[in-house]
Amino acid sequence: MAPSRSLLTVFSLLFVAQACSSAKIEWGPCQDGEFNFTLTEVQCGTLSVPLDYTSKVSNQSIELELVKVLAPVQPSRGSIQLNFGGPGVPTRNYAVAVGPVLQILSGGVYDLIGFDPRGTGKTIPFVCTDDAFTIGQMLSEDFRSTLESDTMGRRMWERARVDANICLRGGNGNKTGEFVGTAFVARDVMSVAEAAGEDGLLRYWGFSYGTTLGATLVSMFPDKVDKVILDGVQNAHEYYHAHADYEEWTDSDSIFSYFFESCLTAPPGRCALSALNKTAAELERDAWAFIDSLNTAPMPAGTTLVDSAIVKGYILGQLKYTGTWLLFSSLLATLVYGTRSEAIRTLEFIVEEAEATGELGVDSFDIQDNLWAIHCGDRTVRLDSWETQETEGVFERLYNTSRLVGDIVTPISAHCAQWPWRAKESYDGDFNVKTRKPVLVASNTRDSHTPLRSAKNLTAGLEGSGLLEVKATGHATLNAPSVCGYLATVAYWLNGTLPQEGRVCEAPHPFVDYGWEDVLMEVGVGNATAVQRRALNPLKRRGWL
Repeated sequence: MAPSRSLLTVFSLLFVAQACSSAKIEWGPCQDGEFNFTLTEVQCGTLSVPLDYTSKVSNQSIELELVKVLAPVQPSRGSIQLNFGGPGVPTRNYAVAVGPVLQILSGGVYDLIGFDPRGTGKTIPFVCTDDAFTIGQMLSEDFRSTLESDTMGRRMWERARVDANICLRGGNGNKTGEFVGTAFVARDVMSVAEAAGEDGLLRYWGFSYGTTLGATLVSMFPDKVDKVILDGVQNAHEYYHAHADYEEWTDSDSIFSYFFESCLTAPPGRCALSALNKTAAELERDAWAFIDSLNTAPMPAGTTLVDSAIVKGYILGQLKYTGTWLLFSSLLATLVYGTRSEAIRTLEFIVEEAEATGELGVDSFDIQDNLWAIHCGDRTVRLDSWETQETEGVFERLYNTSRLVGDIVTPISAHCAQWPWRAKESYDGDFNVKTRKPVLVASNTRDSHTPLRSAKNLTAGLEGSGLLEVKATGHATLNAPSVCGYLATVAYWLNGTLPQEGRVCEAPHPFVDYGWEDVLMEVGVGNATAVQRRALNPLKRRGWL
């Protein structure tokens, strides 16, 4: 609980907690057709929680719609709650889709619970506008590089103010904007833990932004922690208190370089670029020449005009999971070294795939709405003009942090700097706590989205916690199958065992076709169900986190 909170607010929070402590979740069948994509046994339930945990007088509440993926071994040891990041990504469908993998990695003895966090999916979703024309305008303006021209940075800054006005006047933010922050979601998670009919303790597994939610959870409720894994760690200090998420992108460029380096050491036939008789530096140089050319000469791909921002976003997505690198290397070879017509056909394929998975179009716009609402509401700092942004050097620092990412994430900072709502409650501690039981922090050595240094810093702050480092490439260790990582994760969930300090798990070459099913074969686990085996490599789907 934040030390600056008033005594009255503390009493009101205690009052709310007592009022909710008697609630119990009634589990039953899920709605017909909701989870047709799985044969895993699931149950659904609801829990009423306060809309505003800080209010002593309000009796308004919201319904959390919960899904539980039942453990293969029953009775289970309890349940683990999940969050897959964003912020802005709904949780329910992912919990069911990825649940079979997580059950294997947790020993098959825990149920898994997911609910859509506030501002997403079924939980008071945040909506800026449902007007198709306005959505089209926002899509065309907001997903562009601020280095496209000398004036684009200023234009994007002012565009963010327009977007804020659109959300303020046309959406539902005046009813929900204050209530979708991370601290309230943390209280929702604890409400679920207390109402689950178990021991009232916190078991939680968070990925990407889910680690910021997790760091907030264990800092607000250190005496409730049973077992928690935070995988793919975001810098929670910057998330709340900086003008941009600078540290998040510090390794992105080096991992893009590593892609070309590892291509040249890949097994024969695994990387199309290796056949060009060029050095890694030459391959990267040529790729950048193509990317930069799109600033002045974008290419048509069906109904989408592809510029450098779209290609950079695509590349960033590919760096999440090396299981896509065989195809990625082939597509990149055609883009960079093929004819213009070949490049256009390749871009059409990329755009069609992105639209099919919701990475472009209205689905991604919904996620963007959610991200603005949650992240920008959580952010405690604001800037009142383009001139103050320049004085603070926000955009310039992002550009200097990453050539690949800096100019495509500046719009997020522009929106947060001018966002009209602030979360009703925001965690303002330092994430230095001693938890009831130790937390396991996990990271790959090379993570393009959340660098290893963030995981090490969080581990240092959480007294008694342990670090699982996998010497692999990808976003979160879940995207980097390894025998060592599997054994360490299972040992933690089953026995609370932490990895030996300083130990680094080895992983296969990134261009080797290797997945979680290969891991199970190596360790001799033969009891995975058919459903679990089919779900073992859902991570080949780009951008699941």
